[in-house]
Amino acid sequence: MKNDLFFDFTVDKEAKTVFITREFVAELSLVWDAFTTQELLDQWVAPKPFISKTKYMNFEVGGKRFYAMISPEGHARWAIQKYTSITPKTNFKMFNVFADENENPDLYGSEWDYNFSEQNGITKVSITVFNESFERMESILEGFRLGFTASLQNLESLLAALSAQ
Repeated sequence: MKNDLFFDFTVDKEAKTVFITREFVAELSLVWDAFTTQELLDQWVAPKPFISKTKYMNFEVGGKRFYAMISPEGHARWAIQKYTSITPKTNFKMFNVFADENENPDLYGSEWDYNFSEQNGITKVSITVFNESFERMESILEGFRLGFTASLQNLESLLAALSAQ
């Protein structure tokens, strides 16, 4: 794995927004698939030792993914992702909210905007996460930073393995 790939995690508390940019040594189509297909998402999106398990996913505008991050002890933290906009291979947007196992959503969630670009075999993913509630953002921020950073490392390893096939 390359160590000089760009990674940035910036928080603008006043704007209730997190900006994440990460580069990967992989073709854009493979990185896109890793973010938009259930089988690949479940292989990287949870920081170890947690696992991701998708109950269902329909990646289309108006569709959604209902999934859980499951601890080694079997505790599940469910979330709903509703896809609001998709421009294949370049951008998708979704609304993400924690929920219970019956799909009853929490009060507040966050809007995610993913942008993908490729140059010289390096794919850059830029993600903007706007939180509806400052308190919600504050309460999950440090865990989110650590967990999402670890998940992106999982993705880097997965992409390397898939690219080698």
